[in-house]
Amino acid sequence: MPNPWTGKGNPYTREEVIERLQDSLGRGEPIIAAGAGTGISAKFIEKGGADLIIIYNSGRFRMAGHGSTAGLMAYGDANAVAMEIGEFEVLPVVEEIPVICGVHGSDPRRRMWHFLGQVKDMGFSGVNNFPTHSIVDGKFRQILEETGMSVQKEVDMVGLARRMDLFSIVYVGSPEEAREMA
Repeated sequence: MPNPWTGKGNPYTREEVIERLQDSLGRGEPIIAAGAGTGISAKFIEKGGADLIIIYNSGRFRMAGHGSTAGLMAYGDANAVAMEIGEFEVLPVVEEIPVICGVHGSDPRRRMWHFLGQVKDMGFSGVNNFPTHSIVDGKFRQILEETGMSVQKEVDMVGLARRMDLFSIVYVGSPEEAREMA
């Protein structure tokens, strides 16, 4: 179903995104999800035939010539950066394909139900758990888990997004995490 206000494009419901992806698979095509850090990259991603555009806070760093791992560091408000890229750069120029918001699910300053409502209201069709703690291991991972900034928070965020009719595409670091996210 197209956007009820404009007649095309975002936001899509969770089921509509899944149907679009199943259509690609039904045609024997791979599913392609590409990250966009600017409007021009989003335009080219859409014209190139991708199935999903994902907005990561790390896109801001990549566009400035830095590595994506800068998005995992405390160089800014990851959730605010992703929302800003979406609102002012990507959502205004994408015509048809679903746009997904990278959400830092363990952000202790957010009431996640409220933030996900803002994500949905902005026009995003889904969420991705980035920055993610699933790629962190060792002592730092242990400290994150012990202090409540855990992968479980990401799992909870994805479950909440599903209940709010947002599509989710996730990062996981183990089969156990994959089962929890499913």
